[in-house]
Amino acid sequence: MDIAKVGNVVEFHEGLRGRVEKVNENSVIVDLTIMDNFEQLEQPEKTVINHKRYKIIND
Repeated sequence: MDIAKVGNVVEFHEGLRGRVEKVNENSVIVDLTIMDNFEQLEQPEKTVINHKRYKIIND
């Protein structure tokens, strides 16, 4: 299992993407505002994702 680093973009939950802001022991905190359609999603700006639940898109 690859663990993301701060600054990586990750994809999770059916296509949502976010930039990693903090890496915790079992999860990462991601900023979702990088997505073009963020305003239409009605999601919070940041969310927590378990390491098992995302895929690193770019380093």
